[in-house]
Amino acid sequence: MAFIVKKNIGGREYYYLNENKRIGGKVKTKTLAYLGKNRKDAEKKAEEIINKIKNEASAKENKKIEDRTGNEDNISEYKLEHKKTSIDELANFCKAKGFIFRSSDIYGGFSGFWDFGHLGVELLKNIKDDWWNYFVRRKDNVAGIEASIISHPKTWKASGHIAGFNVNDYLVVCKKCKRSSKVDKPDLGKVKCDNCGGEYDWDSAKVVEQMFKTSVGPDKQEVYLRGETAQAMFMNFKLITQTSRMQLPFGIAQIGRCFRNEIAPRDFLFRSREFHIAEIEFFINPEETRCSLLTKKHLDLKIKFLDSESQRAEKKELKETTIGKIIKEKRLVEWHAYWLAEQILWLDTIGLKDLKIREHTKDELSHYSSATFDIDFDYSFGSKEIAGNANRGTYDLMQHQKESGENMEVFDDKAGKKVLPKVIEPTFGVERVFLALLSGNYYKNPKGETVLTLPPKLAPIKAAVFPIVKGARFEKTAGQIARNLKQEFNVLYDKSGSIGRRYARNDEIGTPFCITIDGDSLKKEDVTIRDRDTKKQIRVKISNLKDTLKKLIEAEISFDEAGKPFNF
Repeated sequence: MAFIVKKNIGGREYYYLNENKRIGGKVKTKTLAYLGKNRKDAEKKAEEIINKIKNEASAKENKKIEDRTGNEDNISEYKLEHKKTSIDELANFCKAKGFIFRSSDIYGGFSGFWDFGHLGVELLKNIKDDWWNYFVRRKDNVAGIEASIISHPKTWKASGHIAGFNVNDYLVVCKKCKRSSKVDKPDLGKVKCDNCGGEYDWDSAKVVEQMFKTSVGPDKQEVYLRGETAQAMFMNFKLITQTSRMQLPFGIAQIGRCFRNEIAPRDFLFRSREFHIAEIEFFINPEETRCSLLTKKHLDLKIKFLDSESQRAEKKELKETTIGKIIKEKRLVEWHAYWLAEQILWLDTIGLKDLKIREHTKDELSHYSSATFDIDFDYSFGSKEIAGNANRGTYDLMQHQKESGENMEVFDDKAGKKVLPKVIEPTFGVERVFLALLSGNYYKNPKGETVLTLPPKLAPIKAAVFPIVKGARFEKTAGQIARNLKQEFNVLYDKSGSIGRRYARNDEIGTPFCITIDGDSLKKEDVTIRDRDTKKQIRVKISNLKDTLKKLIEAEISFDEAGKPFNF
């Protein structure tokens, strides 16, 4: 801070402009200018000099800003290119950036188990929240529950898991490459090694139980960790009807952890021993053939379809069809079609569009299903199942009714009688959705840097806030903005490194918007917002920032509509 000093020399007054500066831990005074002998003139001259100094400092600051923002590529030439990544490359990326770690990594990991890091847990939560909003909160006929992982041992006897699912997988070893693999019971003696094409040693094949056992209480009663979330929804079915006052048709939804003793966990998160399932059990009067919720939007939904006939003929060619057409072909009933369409539509809302629908052949149907369809996503490492949809009929409620002695029938007001409902079951593997989002949104920019183009509503970090340069004024304003935004969004504050480097760091982890406080922000009380996928920038008033960011995240407005274009 500059200040005026009066000195008496030889009985006369002289005025100077001085400035104190801390140098090497000591405060030293420096004379900036001689101001003359008159106080009034000295004050006027001092004001002129101080303004000149401020203008020069501002010019230097703006030059710094121009230099730092000038590192970005030309927007008109900016283009992202999708990068096909191997499963190992994706796993390494996830570990390096804090999305996924091997469980018990300090001990070399534990096969089939994974930990979500600080970014991964946010992405996982956002996926689950979006699913819940779409399938539960926005629907009038679906109620949610969260059930325990361990249930009564009779649960799995009634469901058929102990006699069927639990003893369906066999461990086999390839004679040629010696690799261990899993083969389903119906495929024994029929398939070759999926690694090298060699013959399996069928004589040494042995069953491996799929359900994890544990014990409960001092008497060590044998129980199982659940292999699916569905059974709790069947067991709580009548309680939900009584407490929620829902009438048929209605659904029960749940997202939860499941456990399967996979013989050969592989493909990173895709096939593991502990995972999350998000599913709905939708209950319908078995005599009801028409779906009141099926609209033209559902019927006209275009799909790539692999039917059971093509598979039996060993053909893999997909045909273009619609949900309405496969209903007419009597491949599924209307309620089944409705929920299959809803699954596809939700995946579309989160940017997963490259899907195919595969109809199960009769010999691969689960013990409870009369018709099942897989929804496959084209991962960068191959087309694989991301979700499924089964017509479970009355199987589960009937089985629990027999085993428990509890009447599972409910009164249907429309039919005017008690019925045992049939069930349609749409199911998602949450980790598979997680993996699809990473695989499908892994891009490279012209510099070869990674850009993770996650949908803003799912991105782990919604926005990053930067002071353009280090300095108390910039950092104070940036800090205040970050704290305000954190009340509603997961926001990152970063002042380390060049602005270009900070942009790149956030592009790599999928942050959709970067907010920068520059020289103009301090004068005009506005900021720049940078779009991750286009590098376009707009200026937005600080007072409107939170509302604008919310609309951008929810895709209520386009980026170009959100503010005034800013050319750096």
